[in-house]
Amino acid sequence: MAVKERVGTVVSNKMQKTVVVAVENRVPHPKYGKTMVQTKRYKAHDENNECQIGDRIRIRETRPLSKHKHWVVVETLSHTPDA
Repeated sequence: MAVKERVGTVVSNKMQKTVVVAVENRVPHPKYGKTMVQTKRYKAHDENNECQIGDRIRIRETRPLSKHKHWVVVETLSHTPDA
């Protein structure tokens, strides 16, 4: 069975050890063919609270960690500079 992985942007890190990641998926419109952007938000486990808003991260599906949290942060791809 293949492991599900997604790459997205951190949009919230206000919870303890949890980040909200927005993953964009570009799909063509079924009738008109125009490329549309669909965004889905996942809650992911961030053990060390290192992710900041705006970071590009890779998440991997795992066993359920809580009611809504089924993903874990694997790596940070790009870090946003502190403003």
